[in-house]
Amino acid sequence: MILFIRNVFVRDFWLKFFSFILAVLIWEVVSLAINRDVAPNTVLNNHPLPERTYFGVPIKVVFAAQDVRNVRIDPTTVQISVRGEQKVLEALQPQDIRAEIDLTGIQGRAFRKRVDVTLPEGVVKVQVVPGDVEVILPQQP
Repeated sequence: MILFIRNVFVRDFWLKFFSFILAVLIWEVVSLAINRDVAPNTVLNNHPLPERTYFGVPIKVVFAAQDVRNVRIDPTTVQISVRGEQKVLEALQPQDIRAEIDLTGIQGRAFRKRVDVTLPEGVVKVQVVPGDVEVILPQQP
């Protein structure tokens, strides 16, 4: 039994030591990568990032080039709450936020469509109110 335990620790010691160090380095790299991407949005962060709300952000309607139609959406603006570093939020202008609905290849006269929000890097969407809008297309002749 003692011989077995001794072989576990002593035999190929340098190979085992190198493997251990390599495993610790890989663990640290992965931990840093995960923390950088996830930590600003999690509860684990000790210093929660500030939040800001933008009211009356206009919704842009996106069509295919050959399919431009007159369309009515209700409502025409949304309220968007975002989170990010204080410096980034102070520099963020309402025109940097893009709210749009994509009507490429749609069929029908009236339906609801989800609002897609595009934000600059370093800013995270928290909430969009309303999350979807009613789209009304005129009858085609």
